[in-house]
Amino acid sequence: MSINNSKTEVKRLFIGAGCNRIVNNVSWGASDLVSFGAQNAVVIFCPKSAQILTTLPGHKAVVNCTHWLPSNKFAFKAKQLERHYLLSGDADGVIILWELSLADNKWRHVLQLPKSHKKGVTCITGFMVSQTDAIFATSSSDGTVFVWDVVFPTSSGCECKLSCLETLVVGSRPMVTLSLVQLPGNTGLIALAMGGLDNKIYLYCGERTGKFVRACELKGHTDWIRSLDFSLPIFSGEVDSVLLVSSSQDKGIRIWKLTLRGSLANIEGTYKRGEIGLASYIEGPVFVAGSFSYQISLESLLIGHEDWVYSVQWQPPSLAAEEDIGFYQPQSILSASMDKTMMIWQPERKTGIWMNVVTVGELSHCALGFYGGHWSPDARSILAHGYGGSFHMWKNIGVSSDNWQPQKVPSGHFAAVTDIAWARCGNLLSVSHDQTTRIFASWHNRDPQSDGDSWNEIARPQVHGHDINCATVIQGKGNHRFVSGAEEKVARVFEAPLSFLKTLHYATSEQSSFPEDVQADVQVLGANMSALGLSQKPIYVNATHEIQENLGNDGLDTLESVPDAVPVALTEPPIEDQLAWHTLWPESHKLYGHGNELFSLCCDHEGKLVASSCKAQSATVAEIWLWQVGSWKAVGRLQSHSLTVTQMEFSHDDNLLLAVSRDRQFSTFKINRAGNDEIDYKLVARQEAHKRIIWACSWNPFGHEFATGSRDKTVKIWGVEKTSSVKPLLTLPQFDSSVTALSWVGLDRQRNDGLLAVGMESGLLQIWSLHVERSDDSIPTPGVATAQIIRLDPFMCHVSAVNRLAWKNPENNENSANLQLASCGADHCVRLYEVIVH
Repeated sequence: MSINNSKTEVKRLFIGAGCNRIVNNVSWGASDLVSFGAQNAVVIFCPKSAQILTTLPGHKAVVNCTHWLPSNKFAFKAKQLERHYLLSGDADGVIILWELSLADNKWRHVLQLPKSHKKGVTCITGFMVSQTDAIFATSSSDGTVFVWDVVFPTSSGCECKLSCLETLVVGSRPMVTLSLVQLPGNTGLIALAMGGLDNKIYLYCGERTGKFVRACELKGHTDWIRSLDFSLPIFSGEVDSVLLVSSSQDKGIRIWKLTLRGSLANIEGTYKRGEIGLASYIEGPVFVAGSFSYQISLESLLIGHEDWVYSVQWQPPSLAAEEDIGFYQPQSILSASMDKTMMIWQPERKTGIWMNVVTVGELSHCALGFYGGHWSPDARSILAHGYGGSFHMWKNIGVSSDNWQPQKVPSGHFAAVTDIAWARCGNLLSVSHDQTTRIFASWHNRDPQSDGDSWNEIARPQVHGHDINCATVIQGKGNHRFVSGAEEKVARVFEAPLSFLKTLHYATSEQSSFPEDVQADVQVLGANMSALGLSQKPIYVNATHEIQENLGNDGLDTLESVPDAVPVALTEPPIEDQLAWHTLWPESHKLYGHGNELFSLCCDHEGKLVASSCKAQSATVAEIWLWQVGSWKAVGRLQSHSLTVTQMEFSHDDNLLLAVSRDRQFSTFKINRAGNDEIDYKLVARQEAHKRIIWACSWNPFGHEFATGSRDKTVKIWGVEKTSSVKPLLTLPQFDSSVTALSWVGLDRQRNDGLLAVGMESGLLQIWSLHVERSDDSIPTPGVATAQIIRLDPFMCHVSAVNRLAWKNPENNENSANLQLASCGADHCVRLYEVIVH
């Protein structure tokens, strides 16, 4: 997707985001696209390319559920469809219907359901009655279940017709899973199964027009019901039946069979209630729906998982089903559990006993497991989403026998992303409240048949025990290093290990040979996680043989032990299990000094100094500390502000340090580097600049002008004069929302032109063109000419506050026309745009 302007074009290059850690959050549609929630955004990704395609803005609360119409189950009915639909429900009870036009891949917000739940939506399920008619049900923590009918338009330009068929009040124990089916026998009756925070499954029956009544209860599980899924009707001989699979926190899976016994007139008197034996117990209840009678029996009990089973799903019917023959419902179930495994269950051919035929994942104590498992429409792939906001996909690449292999999937943070920084070789570092630091890079694709380079997460250098607030990459020569600050008083310095340098070289370079001088300098291969998850210890190059010996751990596997990392140079983008354990960087130094949790960090352009600030409510705590890179000594404590310093930045000649604060003031400090590594610093200007908190600041790369952005919805441009005093140059027109992020990039040094990216609390982004006129003797103060050149489409922007913006430095070319802009936000997303200036 791109936006055009007479002078500028903005394209979406990459989105990184993790999945909300909520059951029922993910849905795989007949369109072969996967939907999930990332904070308040609905995110769409393509499993084939392993890239996120877009995010859909509209929800004001966390997205709990998504569900495609048609879903993977009805892919055989969706071959000719031009438009697919998606339902999404959030924690406020709001449900939105979206439309995807396959012809141009455009998304449209169709409508918000008129009847909202009072509390968070817990489940959405639906089935296609025909290609243009669907029935769906929604459940909520408020104890209600709504059943809806929606008729889709047959031609573009027409609207969807929506009607609420039924409102069911299910009581104080909310339902968390639903499944709908048309009852067998061409009766026109619909069954709705629901389960929740007790151990019974409730079955309701109704007609196409509504009138749902409770038919019966199914007892057998001994803990809360977590997932239900009806099969499509199964035709065996003369008896029509459907199967219902259920899973529970009791670690068990049950398969129930609903069989049509006939119309009430035919079977009157044949059923004697007096005969209660084993057979009638297994057969279970009989219920009446309309003028028909149905028998429910327990078909099978599947035991194999070692923890709660969060989801079960029938394999979708084959896409190759012919219209005249009908479809074939495969006897195959996918289950996903908190034991971090997914299993495929099928009945044995001879005995009919259901067996576990495939297990993927790992029985692991190191991380909590899977919240849900999904089939692809062609049943060749399976997808799980897990506790770490991560996706895990396996594809069956076997020909004569099953061979399930892990596949690349999108990845990203699963909490607010608080800071981003560009490294000098073009990779992007991000930190988050999910307690991780991640590195994204463009992976050079060596396959000539491929679509070209793609952005991927290539390393997770820090996995911490505290939320991470800020980070800065050390510029200049030498090995890759960064400093991060978390919800603790100490900043931590990390240095790239050899395994990462080799991976990065392979990912970004045409040459395959690795420079030997780097190999000689870097003696650390990787890092190991400590048991508490706070410090990361180095693994040295010459100590790799010791690791292999320790892997045995004397046969003891305690919950406190953390598996040893096996760092290796990667030759393809890593999957989640590699990222989580084997791409850590060793921590080289800790920087002690601040009295409170770290809040912001920045590095100068030479790579000699790092400035840090912490949360503060007094002038002494609000000091900015300066650290010398290399020796990591504290070489300065800069006093100016009385509250938290929210952002700092060195001017591009490194002579001035700008700081902005919650106290609504900005400060500029003059930094003099004397000999003997001593630093002289002096406060040269301080001014109250805005009426509210100042969140962001950014220097003009070509001069001593800077911008400040505030909660008062304004952006101001300031100029530093030769006397070091600061004069206001311009205030941009007021924005619609608090300004939370700014970044200024230079376009033309001679003319002093640049672009200013502005990020807001609403998640929206704007890019402004700035031209600063140089002052001379005749013009005592410089002036600024400005024009807003682009307001990004909301579908390209964040859906919550933008936390940081960063332009990639144009490499050695100050007149570069193709620029890259990175942004991160509270919606868990890291976004990358290409800005083409014509």
